[in-house]
Amino acid sequence: MPAPVAQPLLAARPWACAELFVGADAPPARAGLYGWWFDAVPGAVPVGGCLREGPWVLQYAGIAPSAPRAGRAPSRATLRSRLRQHVAGNAEGSTLRLTLGCLLAEGLGLRLQAQGASGRLTFGEEGERRLSGWMAAHARVRWVEDPQPWLLEEQLLRALDLPLNLDGNTHHAFHGPLSHLRAEARQRARAGWRAAGGGALP
Repeated sequence: MPAPVAQPLLAARPWACAELFVGADAPPARAGLYGWWFDAVPGAVPVGGCLREGPWVLQYAGIAPSAPRAGRAPSRATLRSRLRQHVAGNAEGSTLRLTLGCLLAEGLGLRLQAQGASGRLTFGEEGERRLSGWMAAHARVRWVEDPQPWLLEEQLLRALDLPLNLDGNTHHAFHGPLSHLRAEARQRARAGWRAAGGGALP
């Protein structure tokens, strides 16, 4: 039986990516926690202990806004802005897109690139489009509204197997391999950017 903290998320309606841009109130412009479910495994992700519902597997949870840290207030993100960023943004603005793109790089022909004067990291216009297409076909998201979603996220990370989460999830066996995969992709992208005259990145 799923942990009690997961019950509200399980009870929520699953939304396809395209549905997140249709209505004025979906997703709501409010704070909350969300979970991304996939009916396909991106790369070598271990999903044996993950929460399942039919063909769908819960592999990632996130929050909007981000938690307050070091005396700083929470960010201004909402469920609406954050989820739409995951679906239609790029690897620079979405840690989920960065993770999925790195895991799916071989299958989708993706390559992380550093672009522009700032070395912004993306999979390129066509690559981001292919990644969005994969998400449209294989991803669903559910959310619950909560004024302090970071408290729920902490509980969820302790109670559930969420292999695509990195922040606050160092105890997971996939944390090391996934961190290494992302770091290698970033290093290659930045090396190419410097070689092309982009300068030095911190």
